[in-house]
Amino acid sequence: MAIYRSHKWLQAVREIDCCVLCGGYGVQAAHRNEGKGIGIKVDDCLTAALCVECHARIDNGKDMTREERRAEMDRAIVLTLRQLANGGRLSVR
Repeated sequence: MAIYRSHKWLQAVREIDCCVLCGGYGVQAAHRNEGKGIGIKVDDCLTAALCVECHARIDNGKDMTREERRAEMDRAIVLTLRQLANGGRLSVR
C-alpha cells in the first residue's frame, strides 16, 4: 500500500489554532512514530496538531512508557481529526 502524502493535509493540521492536547500555540503537524522505517514518515493523515512541548514529550519524553506515548499520540491524532472535521477542513467525495 502506498504512503499517503498531502501538503494540503499537513497545512490544514498546522492551521489548527492550538495544540489538541494542552491548548498551547505554535502547532506542528506531528507524525505518528510507529509503523515506519528509518527516515520514512508514516502517512500524512496520521498526524496530530501539537505544540513543540507536547511533540517533544510524546516523541522523547521520559515521563511515559513507549506504550503510553503511543496511546497519547493516538489520542492526539483522533482529536486532530475531530478538529479538522468540525472546522470544515475535511470533505468526503
